[in-house]
Amino acid sequence: MKKYLFVLRKPAHSGAFVQEMLDIILTTAAFDQAVSVLWLDAGVFALKRHQQPEGYGFKDTAASLAALALYDVTDLYTEAETLAEYGLVADDLALPVQVLPRQAIAAFMQDFEVIFSA
Repeated sequence: MKKYLFVLRKPAHSGAFVQEMLDIILTTAAFDQAVSVLWLDAGVFALKRHQQPEGYGFKDTAASLAALALYDVTDLYTEAETLAEYGLVADDLALPVQVLPRQAIAAFMQDFEVIFSA
């Protein structure tokens, strides 16, 4: 089994990108692969609680995020500095994530055989 890391950097409602990436993540996990997700930069907003994107014509990604646990995708991460830059704390997020310091990200990524980043 390969270890996959998906790095999401784009905001949740910047088009179909996040939904498509979540679909790829769930598909990968459905084939019993080890899947982890790392949210960086504006991508962390995909995790923010109490979003109401329907009013802006976007699909709510909350259902897809909730499906991560159903597919055993529970290794979820973000970066401490990213949260601080956007005035967020882990309690503001809809999913339980492990918060890593920026200086640990490169070493963290070395543990994966396949990395998707966009």
